[in-house]
Amino acid sequence: MNILIKNGRIIDPSQDIDKTGEILIKDGKIKELVFDRKRGSADAQKKFPDLRTIDASGCIVIPGLVDLHAHLREPGFEYKETIATGTKSAVRGGFTSICCMPNTNPVNDTITVTEFIIDKALKEGSCAVYPIGAITKGQKSEELAELEALKRTGCVAFSDDGRPVSNSLIMRRALEYSKVFDVPIISHCEDLSLSEGGVINEGFVSTILGLKGIPRAAEEIMVARDIALCELTGGRLHIAHVSTEGSVKFIREAKSRGINVTAETCPHYFSLTDEALISYDTNMKVNPPLRTEKDVEAIKEGLKDGSIDAIATDHAPHHVDDKNREFDSAAFGIAGLETALSLGLQLVGQGVLDLKGLVTKMSLTPARIMGVPKGTLAADADADITIINLDNTYIVDSSRFLSKGKNSPFNGWSLKGTVEKTIFMGKIYDWM
Repeated sequence: MNILIKNGRIIDPSQDIDKTGEILIKDGKIKELVFDRKRGSADAQKKFPDLRTIDASGCIVIPGLVDLHAHLREPGFEYKETIATGTKSAVRGGFTSICCMPNTNPVNDTITVTEFIIDKALKEGSCAVYPIGAITKGQKSEELAELEALKRTGCVAFSDDGRPVSNSLIMRRALEYSKVFDVPIISHCEDLSLSEGGVINEGFVSTILGLKGIPRAAEEIMVARDIALCELTGGRLHIAHVSTEGSVKFIREAKSRGINVTAETCPHYFSLTDEALISYDTNMKVNPPLRTEKDVEAIKEGLKDGSIDAIATDHAPHHVDDKNREFDSAAFGIAGLETALSLGLQLVGQGVLDLKGLVTKMSLTPARIMGVPKGTLAADADADITIINLDNTYIVDSSRFLSKGKNSPFNGWSLKGTVEKTIFMGKIYDWM
């Protein structure tokens, strides 16, 4: 199918573009961007009589969003999510590429599991899926997985997300390999001896609720360790789901010294504080936990000054039974793919980022960190495009999520900014 998108405000940080124009798509690829009205739609119509035209008046047109941190659960936990349902949720949220974490069953620590994910995504997926392989076998922090074989098979990064790599020597070796393979090692920074048994942030709220807390130091100690190992090895380190003021400071200082570290945060860490947990709502139970207002402000400042490079969802869908239980025994995690963009747009309204900056952190930079050919509207690039109406307001209704996971702390929130259409490799998903 040949497609013409016209009258939209095109924002593409990869080409420093922010102006009204047209995008011509041919055979799933971007043919050209046209900003000269004299040779726009009429020329395209002559060249391609079968052209489908999309009028994007009043909307912004951006490269498809890229999520560098999501959990698709398949294989092994299909009752929580599948590749089919997770990718449908992704395109509904404006994402055309997602990188899936390895904490499946079996763990993605062998080429067999990697091949299964890739094949399943090609057959049943609605967007691009890039597997992330485990750093250690079984995510047990005891022995490195076959990193070279996993990379050769299609893994774009390595992580034991859901568990930290507690053994410092193994983390050092992983970072040394990351330099050889030129892929990021994604670190889940958690000192388990400090966080054990904790369910929310350690502080005033945990005290009044009578719940065991997780101190900020549990994250910050491991951030500091991994930065030190990155400096030692010259490897590529990416810090996942940054949640504390101290972590932002460590990352900012490391960048100032030229250490090869990047970092992400998630919408819940700049949209909520631990005070929201006074309701004992298990949908707000995440790891790392929601922190304080001071931490939220530090996260925003880190996004603003570039200390935090990207916004990821950490999409962690759960069956209702995993959340509908006593707080201590409820599962950690939020289903985040379908609300991430609107929550990110709140940063624009608050003056933390401008639109170009938000698109950079949710599309271009994640693609560059993961080394995937996405996040751009340049000629010959895949036609992965998100069309957004910034003025539409909606009420979040998690029961209508396309994800199997309905575990959203934002259910009932009024958010602004809706995805009108998502285009993946020239295939149109129309939401309005």
